Amino acid sequence: MTKLTIADIADLRAYEREREEFRARIIALKKRRRIHLGPVVTALFENRDTVRFQVQEMARAERMLTDEAIQGELDVYNPLIPDPGELSATVFIELTSERELREWLPKLVGIERSLELVIGEGPGGTVMKAMPEASHEAQLTREDITASVHYVRWSLNPSEIERFAAEPVVLAVNHPHYSHGATLSDVTRAELLADLRG
Repeated sequence: MTKLTIADIADLRAYEREREEFRARIIALKKRRRIHLGPVVTALFENRDTVRFQVQEMARAERMLTDEAIQGELDVYNPLIPDPGELSATVFIELTSERELREWLPKLVGIERSLELVIGEGPGGTVMKAMPEASHEAQLTREDITASVHYVRWSLNPSEIERFAAEPVVLAVNHPHYSHGATLSDVTRAELLADLRG
């Protein structure tokens, strides 16, 4: 997928005109690309449209009017757009109270390295570990506490992509303090295959 440029980001007035329709389309898209992993972890697989929405919403909320400000957001979020052969996800630890934050965030240090794609079943299954997004990793995890948002990616070779298309795929968290997984639906697999095949 090609990265976003300033030309892809509508100015504030133009965005307001398209926002309602664009937002509805992105909500439907995210529904197909969001995976719940147990009670507190959710993964959202990103693509060019989800990232454009994020940048547009940030520009709207912050009233960004200069190309420099928009470029700064693009520099932050463009790495989340996967290249062909890759999947990219934002992982959310969804906690709503101060008590939950104090309990879970120290326990889940290293969660960004505990996400796995499991392609196929049984002894022939292939486990692929997520790699944290390098530009964000240092900011998001310390030794004693983790952040509530992480950015991860997977790289698949052509034979792994063909297996992804043909066999069951599970997204899982395999962490000492949190172990949950979900089988990807056919709809989600089709979405992600479009990313993988570029």
